[in-house]
Amino acid sequence: MTTIIAGILMLGFLVFVHELGHFVVAKICGVKVLKFSLGFGPKLFSRQRGETEYQVCAIPLGGYVQMLGEGGGEQGEGGELTAEEKERSFSEKPVSKRLAIVCAGPLMNLILPFLILPVSFMVGVQMPTYMEQPACIGYVVPESNAAAAGFAAGDCIDTVNHVAVENWNETNKNFISQAGSALIFGVTRGGGSFELSIPADNNSLEGMQALGLLPQQPALIGSMAADMPAALAGIEEGDLILQIADQKIASWYDLKAVIQKVGNKAVPVYLERSGQELVVELIPQQREGEGDYLIGIAPLHESETRRFGFIDAVREGAIRTWELIELTVVFIQKLFTGNVSAKNIGGPITVVQVAGQAAQTDISAILSVLAFISIQLGILNLLPIPILDGGHILFYTVELIIRRPLSIRAREMAQQVGMAMLLMLMVLAFYNDIVRLWG
Repeated sequence: MTTIIAGILMLGFLVFVHELGHFVVAKICGVKVLKFSLGFGPKLFSRQRGETEYQVCAIPLGGYVQMLGEGGGEQGEGGELTAEEKERSFSEKPVSKRLAIVCAGPLMNLILPFLILPVSFMVGVQMPTYMEQPACIGYVVPESNAAAAGFAAGDCIDTVNHVAVENWNETNKNFISQAGSALIFGVTRGGGSFELSIPADNNSLEGMQALGLLPQQPALIGSMAADMPAALAGIEEGDLILQIADQKIASWYDLKAVIQKVGNKAVPVYLERSGQELVVELIPQQREGEGDYLIGIAPLHESETRRFGFIDAVREGAIRTWELIELTVVFIQKLFTGNVSAKNIGGPITVVQVAGQAAQTDISAILSVLAFISIQLGILNLLPIPILDGGHILFYTVELIIRRPLSIRAREMAQQVGMAMLLMLMVLAFYNDIVRLWG
């Protein structure tokens, strides 16, 4: 419940930022704002301040700013207005001002990350230590894109599509512009160099791990489950597993196969603790007598907190913001061309879930998730779909070209089409959310 509330509050903040953009620029342009609403549906709270009614509604999936001379109704575009009201009517303003008002919402969402991500970098961001290490493979997931391409544990990646990369971080970044395209990796193995290719129908947009390439991970124990074999045998967090029975353990990825092979037999486990070697004995167990054999351990994911000074934080924040914008644009482009599956589309449930989980961690994670969702909201609203801001931008751009507004009837028909498209998109997004929830 806490996750849901926190997620709704974070999403509500981003909606507020978006609508504030419309509101402020409308005021600057001399347009009368009738309502400023967070959410849709039945009103939960409202207050009249000056000429504007401010309200919070029951469905927290958006918001709107209603202006005089906009839409239908008595005070809409087709309503009868006095001469004084026409001066403050949205529809009577020059097309340049109407464009500025409509663009302001998405632009606020795109500007916000440039402001909050530097704060995140100054506070300190948690970064896995392996991200700055050479992109050497610790494990290749069976039946993955990488396995089919011929990757093997121990391979080190030197180039991606002939662009040199020095670490995991650079390799992942290189995927952004290549998403949905064939990938050619320059690989070093056993002193020799060669190329491996992965076809265009890959999951590179989600990073190296989605391709089936995992970093080197020593068999260091980060946490343990109570009343499971490892804890009962006296194994401690921070221990390094060297061997189980007669099987050497080179990395964390070796453990599962070895434990399954052992089954429910008592075996010695050789460990290193604080530079000293020791041995314990345990018996793997199955949950409720079925499934995989387990000993109740989880890996140690080493990370470091990196903090930046003001100037460096601003630079890193701007770089990260641009990366997120590029990632979102490429995702949408590849989605429309069919190179990225529609299964990747997330809806409000996923957004609330991700935001809520971040809200329970630290300020840096909260700001990072806010920035990412804000960029997605901004770019989504710029799509040229009638009913979205991008649709209105399209109408006003056409008006600039033909030097007259489109007829109300033409816009209404286009908005009906846009509403149908948006509803189909929402149904798909909700379906994907539910599938993810139920796993």
